[in-house]
Amino acid sequence: MDAKLQRRVQRYGWDAAAAHYEPGWASSLTLAQNRLISVAGLAPGMRVLETACGSGLVTARIAYAVGSAGEVTATDLSQAMVDATARMAAERGLAHVTTVRMDAEALDFPDAHFDAAVCALGLMYVPDPVRALTEMARVTRPGGRIAVTVWGERKNCGWCEIFPIVDARVASEVCPLFFGTGGRGVLEKMVSEAGLRDTAEWRDQVELVWPDADSLLSAMIDGGPVALAAKRFAPEVRAEVEAAFLGSVAAFLCHDGSYAIPAEFLTVAGRSPPSQRPKSDQFDDGS
Repeated sequence: MDAKLQRRVQRYGWDAAAAHYEPGWASSLTLAQNRLISVAGLAPGMRVLETACGSGLVTARIAYAVGSAGEVTATDLSQAMVDATARMAAERGLAHVTTVRMDAEALDFPDAHFDAAVCALGLMYVPDPVRALTEMARVTRPGGRIAVTVWGERKNCGWCEIFPIVDARVASEVCPLFFGTGGRGVLEKMVSEAGLRDTAEWRDQVELVWPDADSLLSAMIDGGPVALAAKRFAPEVRAEVEAAFLGSVAAFLCHDGSYAIPAEFLTVAGRSPPSQRPKSDQFDDGS
C-alpha cells in the first residue's frame, strides 16, 4: 500500500474510532501497558516523548511517573486522539503534559531533546516502523531508554479474524501488515536497524475480557482499526460482519455471556545510541 495513503487511512480511521476506543479497550490493554511502563525506565523529573498516544491511556501513567517536575509530550497522527489526550490531561490537572498532532516518522523535535521515548501499540500502523524507531532514537538523549509495545503473532491473537471479515465486504486497507511487527525476531531486528543498543524483549500471553457481545463488537468494529471501514457499512453488512466475527470468537464465549479472548503483546526496550543520526527529511504526512 502506498505510504501516503496508509497515513491518511490511519489518521482518519483513528479519528473515527476515537470516541469508542477508550470505553472498548481501556481495561483490556492494562497488562500491555504495565509491561511497557515497567521497562521504560521512567523517573521523576524526566522529559518523555510518547508517539501514537491514542486517547492518553499511557500518557497519564507516564505523567504520574515523571511527576510535575517532569515533562510529557504526547503525539499522534489523529487530531481526535490528540484532542482526547489533551482533555484527559486537563481533567486530571496534568499541566506538564503537552499534546501535538505529529507523524511518528517525522518528529519535529531537536536531537537528544528527551530523556526517554515510548510507543504503546502504535508501531503496527506506521508505513515504515524502522524510520519511526530511528526518529525516536534521534530525539532521545544518548543512552536514554526507548520502549515500544506491539501486538504479537497473529496465531496468538484470537480476535484477528476481524480484518479478513471486514475486507471481504469493504476494501478497507486498514493495515496490511498489522501483525508483521509481532513476528519472531522482527521487532528486535527493527530496533537494531534503528541503532538501539542493549535491547531486550518480552512476550506476554494474556486474555482480553469483554462483559458481553455488544461491548466486544463496539471495541472491535467502532473503536479499533476497522472503524473507518465500518462507517461505510450498510445495516445489512454491519449485521453480517457482527455475526461473522462473533462466529470467529465463539470458542472464547464464557458461560456468563462474557468473552475471554487470548492475545499476545510484544515489548522491546533498548537505549538510544551514543551518536545520533541526522534528522530525516520531512515529508507529507497524508493530511
